Amino acid sequence: METTTQDLRYPTGKYTPVPYSPEQHQAWLNDIKFLPQLLENAILNLDEKQLETPYRDGGWTIKQVVHHVGDSHMNAIIRFKLGLTENNPAIKPYDEAAWAELNDVKELPINITLTMLHAIHARWYAALYKIDAETLQQRTVFHPEHQKEMTLWYLLGMYAWHGKHHVAHITSLRDRNHW
Repeated sequence: METTTQDLRYPTGKYTPVPYSPEQHQAWLNDIKFLPQLLENAILNLDEKQLETPYRDGGWTIKQVVHHVGDSHMNAIIRFKLGLTENNPAIKPYDEAAWAELNDVKELPINITLTMLHAIHARWYAALYKIDAETLQQRTVFHPEHQKEMTLWYLLGMYAWHGKHHVAHITSLRDRNHW
C-alpha cells in the first residue's frame, strides 16, 4: 500500500488501493482508532515557533497540518455516514487550501483540534468497526470534483493513509531538524 519516497509531499508514498482482506480491514480500522494519539505524539513538546514551521518549502505549517487533519476527518465521518445511509450520495468537496487560511486555523491552538479529533475518531471507529466486508465493498459515494464513484472500502484505506501521511509530514520534519 505505501512506499517510501524522497518527495517531502508524500513521505509515506501515495495512497494505493488494495483488495479487501480481513487483516487489512482490521489494520485500517486501527489506523482510524489510533490516529489522534499518533498525531498528538508527533507534536509532543513542540514550541510555537516549531508549530509555525512549514513541513517543506511551500507547504503548510505543522499547525496548519494538524488543523487540516481535523477539517478533513470531520468531513470524512460525514462522507462515511452518508455512504452508509444513502444510495451513492454525492459528497461535498471543499477547498482545503482556503480552509487552512481561515481564522480558526490561524488563531486557535492545536489542542482544540486534537480534542475534536479524539471525539471524531471515537465516533468514526464506533460507526465502522462492525461494518462487514460486503457493505464496505458495495456501498459507494460519488465525488463530483473527481467525477469518481468510490467504495467505502476505498475511502477507509484512503483516510487510514491520510492520517499517517500527515503524521509523517510532522515526524519527518522533526527528524530533519533534529527536534
